[in-house]
Amino acid sequence: MSARMKLGVFLWATGHHIAAWRHPKTHVTAGIDIDHYIALARTAEAAKFDMIFCEDAAGLREANVGIASQTSRSIGFEPISLLSALAVQTTRIGLVSTASTSYNEPYGLARTFLSLDHLSGGRAGWNLVTSASPIEAANFGATGLKPHADRYERAREFAEVVTGLWHGKASGHVGQSFSVRDPLDLPSSPQGAPVMVQAGASDVGRDLAARTADVVFTAAQTFEEAKAFYDDLKGRMAAHGREPDDIKIMPGVAPVVAETEAEAREKFEELQELIPDDVGVTLLSSYLSISDLWRYPIDGPLPELPESEGMKSRQALVVEQSRRDGLSIRQLARHFAGARGHWRIVGTAAQVADELQARFEGGAADGFNVMPAYFPGELDAFAALVVPELQRRGLFRMEYEGTTLRAHLGLKRPS
Repeated sequence: MSARMKLGVFLWATGHHIAAWRHPKTHVTAGIDIDHYIALARTAEAAKFDMIFCEDAAGLREANVGIASQTSRSIGFEPISLLSALAVQTTRIGLVSTASTSYNEPYGLARTFLSLDHLSGGRAGWNLVTSASPIEAANFGATGLKPHADRYERAREFAEVVTGLWHGKASGHVGQSFSVRDPLDLPSSPQGAPVMVQAGASDVGRDLAARTADVVFTAAQTFEEAKAFYDDLKGRMAAHGREPDDIKIMPGVAPVVAETEAEAREKFEELQELIPDDVGVTLLSSYLSISDLWRYPIDGPLPELPESEGMKSRQALVVEQSRRDGLSIRQLARHFAGARGHWRIVGTAAQVADELQARFEGGAADGFNVMPAYFPGELDAFAALVVPELQRRGLFRMEYEGTTLRAHLGLKRPS
């Protein structure tokens, strides 16, 4: 466990709640407003967050365009371009972007992230994903979503080539999926190498993370789930010649915070009331990889589901929660739409800090990837209320320890 918790903020246009764009205090066209993102980045940097994080999906996030138009996830910048712009508007905060190993080539991706690392003075990170959506596959000439095992086999070699290029060792690589002749046309990274991030929680995903990742984002509803994941992943490190502290595990958390618990609950219920049932069920269907969830009674239980070739770990998490809490499809859809399966806390700054502290000090997290329900309001509230409470308890930094993302995270500089 780290001496002080790490904090990232997960940027997402109008916010992480599926109905965030309908909130009266959000900016509906935030996804294409650079000033909006600059303001969010500066708020996070002033609060001493370790990093800002952008995810990516190269396609509409819902197959039903009518549904997609009703979500907060329909439009947005390509994330590496966005972070390049934010690099010159900030000075310390880390800049992490998602990029897929299924729809990129390692030489180009390695060059892009190393360029961002130089532009930012050593603050870049790459979140490796294999892409689990058939919608993305259809945009890249593919015949369909490749099987989970095949995607991870490609990802393993992809990561090996990229890290080799960053360390000047991958020129001349000839492998099963890739061949690379030349080294990169850039000097080595200001921080040794961009930070490697991963979010896969399946067994093969955990093995890849134990081998290659510096940071892991994950989803866990309960302390027991978080602790089991933490112990399992840290326990895999030795097989790859690594120490447990060489990786920082940062579960997602979706806080709604206010001066009083009643005010926080009122804010949360206002958001929940903005979710149309068809949007909630469609979002739930996409994560469960089932296209006909509407065939089942919305106030009945979740049906038995075949194992997904998409997001296996997220499907398992949602199914387990539905069984554990006895939720109907409607209830599960509304619950899931609020934070997409991540841990949600609603309360005062002290209550939120209590929950974060318990998981951090209980050895279930090294920090958290904060997912504000709507922007800028919930990021502002977390920065103004929760961060000072964590600092008061000695759990979070008062000032940055260095200038690079690795320095913030307390990660070793690669040789």
